[in-house]
Amino acid sequence: MHFNSLNVLAFTSAIFLQFDCGFPASIVVGPSRPPLLDATLDELSAGLDAGHFSSVDLTKAYIARIHEVNQELHAVTEINPDALAIAQELDYARKITKSPLGALHGIPVLVKNNIGTADKMNNTAGFIGLLGAKLREDSTVVRRLRKAGAVILGKTNLSQWSGIRSNAASNGWSAHGGQTVGAYLPEQDPDGSSSGSGVASSIGLSWASLGTATSGSICDPAHAHNIVGIKPTVGLTSRFLVIPISEHQDTVGPMARTVKDAAYLLQAIAGFDSKDNYTKAAPKTLPNYVAACQKNALKGKRLGVPKGYKGMRQYPSAEISFETFEKTLALLREAGAEVIDAVEMPGVAIIAREARSGIVSGADFLTDLPKYLTELETNPNNLHNLADVRAFTDQSPIESGRYDFAGFNMILKRGIENTMPIWWEYYTRRLYLNTNLGLTGALRNNSLDAIIAPTPIATQIALEGAPVISVPLGHAGKGTRYQRNMLDNLNTMGPNHPFGFGFAGDYFSEEKLIGMAFALEQLTKVRKTVKPYIRPKTELENVMKLESLEL
Repeated sequence: MHFNSLNVLAFTSAIFLQFDCGFPASIVVGPSRPPLLDATLDELSAGLDAGHFSSVDLTKAYIARIHEVNQELHAVTEINPDALAIAQELDYARKITKSPLGALHGIPVLVKNNIGTADKMNNTAGFIGLLGAKLREDSTVVRRLRKAGAVILGKTNLSQWSGIRSNAASNGWSAHGGQTVGAYLPEQDPDGSSSGSGVASSIGLSWASLGTATSGSICDPAHAHNIVGIKPTVGLTSRFLVIPISEHQDTVGPMARTVKDAAYLLQAIAGFDSKDNYTKAAPKTLPNYVAACQKNALKGKRLGVPKGYKGMRQYPSAEISFETFEKTLALLREAGAEVIDAVEMPGVAIIAREARSGIVSGADFLTDLPKYLTELETNPNNLHNLADVRAFTDQSPIESGRYDFAGFNMILKRGIENTMPIWWEYYTRRLYLNTNLGLTGALRNNSLDAIIAPTPIATQIALEGAPVISVPLGHAGKGTRYQRNMLDNLNTMGPNHPFGFGFAGDYFSEEKLIGMAFALEQLTKVRKTVKPYIRPKTELENVMKLESLEL
């Protein structure tokens, strides 16, 4: 079944009105039922443990919130038809065992629509040719979420094929889900391919979401939607049964409203997976990412600001943050960090000038996509490689009628796969520029704990699998001029547009980055001061009052 936004609304409305949760609860007024726009895992878990509400109540509330705004924002492509049944089972398990089965017990989580689930939902990367294609098993990250007790609530919209199909399509558009729009200003460009996950987490359509990144597709939308995003080191989280772009760059990571919540989500999904050989490099014993959330974590740290960072990426929402970023450096110093200015990173400019990153990732996509397609249990459109996908795209009015597919055309025309000598030449050159002459070289040569920059710049300098975390830093003022994207259909800048602060670190330095990000978050406490332009109104109280009337 093709779940467009109207299907989602009809479906969620029917579930919300008709499902009998079986766990009636008395109405409790006050902080025991936190506002869902800002609710943290600790607050939600405490409410569930105390019996102030059930997982079914929470799941119904999130479904109702999606119902309220999705026709306008197109953040969610479909709801899991089994979400309420799963929540009910988890409520029963909590009642029987008297304790949570995992850190995320009964907590609804959304996942990006390129992360595989072996259930009644689709996994399309926004491509309608994959509607009805089923997997034999869950992706590893989803399996780990279920083990942690999470309710997989649904799938979030994205830039189709994570942005590799076209050079002209707008951020957040897919044929399957439509055009995702941000919630902080009218017609807000949602930024990055994990657009639906960013929007959904920012306005409380679920507790948190999973996104994926090849470069900036987790942290850039986190920056644009006033949330925390963690792009983990490639190899810390499994990509098994995640629709790929690049095996050398793709990573799965959390998008949540606080650093601690993002740490909880990362803790649940990280670690070695025999089905993704890149995870052999992950720590054998994972650090405690949640315990890393300490207010004094900036003390004694050495942080570097790239030389000429303002010219590294022309980006409206980066430029609007420059003044606040500079003021934040003083705050870091007051917290005990040493900030080193004008750190040399010559490889960044060379990579931009040589412009070969598209060749490297395109060859990965040409090679890796067929591997994913072989994992399908059902493949209704008989798709086996990029040429098949390109042919279906050309023949489908829904697929071909909106944006071009120049990205596909260029990859097929080159015909370069990631086993060819020419690819290895380009890749090793880029690796050298990104490491020795880029991020990791700068970190090691200057004995730094992290490079810091406005988020869109931090993501640009951490291309070769290194981790980045983005923390909310502020928003554009009332007098900010609206700016349109190149297609003139969305606003890339305007009043109230959020922006973030980025920490980029060495491989597998997530524990350290999370600690520093948490310390900055506690110093600024910015997120709650930036209010969305569109937000749902349904709260747990509304759901529970409705249930009490039905009894």
